[in-house]
Amino acid sequence: MDPLGAPSQFVDVDTLLSWGDSYEDELNSSDITAETFQEHSIRSPFLYNKNINGKVVLWKGDVALLNCTAIVNTSNESLTDKNPVSESIFMLAGPDLKEDLQKLKGCRTGEAKLTKGFNLAARFIIHTVGPKYKSRYRTAAESSLYSCYRNVLQLAKEQAMSSVGFCVINSAKRGYPLEDATHIALRTVRRFLEIHGETIEKVVFAVSELEEATYQKLLPLYFPRSLKEESRSLPYLPADIGNAEGEPVVPERQIRISEKPGAPEDNQEEEDEGLGVDLSFIGSHAFARMEGDIDKQRKLILQGQLSEAALQKQHQRNYNRWLCQARSEDLSDIASLKALYQTGVDNCGRTVMVVVGRNIPVTLIDMDKALLYFIHVMDHIAVKEYVLVYFHTLTSEYNHLDSDFLKKLYDVVDVKYKRNLKAVYFVHPTFRSKVSTWFFTTFSVSGLKDKIHHVDSLHQLFSAISPEQIDFPPFVLEYDARENGPYYTSYPPSPDL
Repeated sequence: MDPLGAPSQFVDVDTLLSWGDSYEDELNSSDITAETFQEHSIRSPFLYNKNINGKVVLWKGDVALLNCTAIVNTSNESLTDKNPVSESIFMLAGPDLKEDLQKLKGCRTGEAKLTKGFNLAARFIIHTVGPKYKSRYRTAAESSLYSCYRNVLQLAKEQAMSSVGFCVINSAKRGYPLEDATHIALRTVRRFLEIHGETIEKVVFAVSELEEATYQKLLPLYFPRSLKEESRSLPYLPADIGNAEGEPVVPERQIRISEKPGAPEDNQEEEDEGLGVDLSFIGSHAFARMEGDIDKQRKLILQGQLSEAALQKQHQRNYNRWLCQARSEDLSDIASLKALYQTGVDNCGRTVMVVVGRNIPVTLIDMDKALLYFIHVMDHIAVKEYVLVYFHTLTSEYNHLDSDFLKKLYDVVDVKYKRNLKAVYFVHPTFRSKVSTWFFTTFSVSGLKDKIHHVDSLHQLFSAISPEQIDFPPFVLEYDARENGPYYTSYPPSPDL
């Protein structure tokens, strides 16, 4: 009630029925105990958890009306989008919100930024930008949408917010399929509450009548309200249920981890025995637990003590350990460099990955973490044919990757990386870099030399990859225009490529 006695239009989140309370636990009328269920049934990766369910609310209504610590606004990069959610928030918050937004100077896709709530019941508004969805860039869109939800929750945690009201971030205008987006939203929130549940009391999903049915359908998959509902929901979980934090992982990323890593299996061949338990030859570097002494293994091969097949098995196990570490590490500091990213496809339909040399401060970052980030990003890309575009443009001595690091990367990665890499376009090389590349591909690695193409201008690159398929750093375009003249949309084929 307001001071004059009129009912308030705002809704207190503490008065809303939680997801757990909206369902009568079937286990109460069943003879099945939790212990019996766990012993004889396959459990879901999203276990029945009464405490977590008590923190989640599904509510049909306008997110702008929620009386909670913060509500979420979905917008565009300039934070001026006109969609039903934004328009309602702007109308109720009042004119001061627009002035506050101008100070933020926009928001990139996947980011989250904070303003006051002004005339809203909520104290704060967290603004985020969902991705534009295109089926051929699905992986990038999934990662961006995950980042939206994750960054909102992380900001709420950092600001000690007790409750957050989510709108549906994937606006219809941006074309993201509602069901696909809902999977990402629910599992990201679920994983966050599993890890940081003590920091937040309520998460409200504010949905429209059109969206409610999808959320009602998918919520039991990620927030089962009984052991029976958990069991019933298990067959309907998608193949990609994300990693430990809900981040999307394509099926090809799934790997097999033995029950007791390092211990020989019962049916393991005699020639492979002892590889996992003899750790005497492992180095003392930071990631020694992941990677065996390759030189020692090669020596054993020459001595006839270790077969090539056994070495390949060991290499695969080592790579899997790197991959597990890459998925569990916080690599946000490396990701923020924007030195490695996926863009479009080349003229043969192969995925194009971009590496920006100038964005790699070799002397300032942990290169082991850089290697982990490369594996994290590339693992699902490398299952199919792909090409690399390396921009050497305006790199300095502080950006040059050490040949030892490149050799280590080449030795660590799975065989699919080498098999499916079809070309490396080395853009704007210098004489020194050409010489270094020749030495590296001649004496350090095999099979890579014929895949390297030195590209002196973007004109040459566009004969292999359309300009619309590459997201260029602005300084690359400026440098090439200055050195080679502005580019156009079509070019004759280049004999170099």
